[in-house]
Amino acid sequence: MHTDRIARVRTNLAARGLTQLIVVDPLSIWWLTGYYTEPYERFLALFIPAAGTPTLLVNRLFPDASATGAHVVAFSDTDDPVPLVIELCDAARPLGVDKELPARWLVPLMQAGAASAFAVASDAVDDARALKDARERELMRAASRVNDEAMQWLVEQVRPGATELEIAEGLLGTYRRLGAQDHSFSPIVSFGANAADPHHEPDGTVLEAGDMVLFDVGCKRDWYCSDMTRTFFTAAPTDHQRAVYDAVRRANEAAEAIVRPGVTFAEIDLTARRIIEDAGWGPAFNHRLGHQIGLQDHEPGDVSATHDEPVQPGMCFSIEPGIYLPGDIGVRIEDLVIVTEDGCEVLNSYPKELTVL
Repeated sequence: MHTDRIARVRTNLAARGLTQLIVVDPLSIWWLTGYYTEPYERFLALFIPAAGTPTLLVNRLFPDASATGAHVVAFSDTDDPVPLVIELCDAARPLGVDKELPARWLVPLMQAGAASAFAVASDAVDDARALKDARERELMRAASRVNDEAMQWLVEQVRPGATELEIAEGLLGTYRRLGAQDHSFSPIVSFGANAADPHHEPDGTVLEAGDMVLFDVGCKRDWYCSDMTRTFFTAAPTDHQRAVYDAVRRANEAAEAIVRPGVTFAEIDLTARRIIEDAGWGPAFNHRLGHQIGLQDHEPGDVSATHDEPVQPGMCFSIEPGIYLPGDIGVRIEDLVIVTEDGCEVLNSYPKELTVL
């Protein structure tokens, strides 16, 4: 049991006027207790009261949870877990519930009057997870180091006749060779005009002479995720292509340069967006600047015009401006940053200079 993390969640709950919370997200349960299993359709939950030992409710089919330090309540497939939760709840007080709690369990809890009210309170855990401790920061660095090395492997695969899908399918073996366990998301490999689709799925497109190449990839190493995008050319770029690339790179670097505690996510987004707008391609930057990351590639909290909260030390998020001109060109450059006490640390070291392969 990570008592310091439980304490942070309790502080967040108290700020929301709550004294009890049920967590069902398996990754959040792991982050709080060190216990992980994939429950699939079965019930798995951590009940956190305002004080005392949290209770972990596990199916008897699941791995032994006794080492967590939590109070463990085990049940069988033929047992209804709802009454077990009701026994833990203070019916006179509101209950914070995980946004992932399925209706097939939430509705019966509500109908039974398990609490005086129900509130989605996942952000009590999400906000705690967003502030990476020293160990987590090192794990984030390690995952990004693997991603930097993998990017070099990707570049070496760019040759006439290669297909997007062949390169994408070969990446997992490279990650594992470098010490990672899995992708953190499905890799994006885009040739030519496909790069103008921000979420293009690799297909049988064959690399042709002069195509540009975009790689948006990430791995999961020791639970923590990486994410990085680089865009390359396979022939000398035109003045137009060079101008697009330059605008995206300047936007990326300008946004990274202002990251420090107290600056809002919206201000970071605006810094990058203004550069692209001033270059004449504002409408072609059609997504938020970034997303938070940790145990999942996309965690709650984004770098966007609508997120007015200030960044805090320990937060980790992407900065990934892009310009997408359908039928013409697509460029995105993405790094991960961790907010420090007086600025930020850029986790990716792979070069961003315009490169012709």
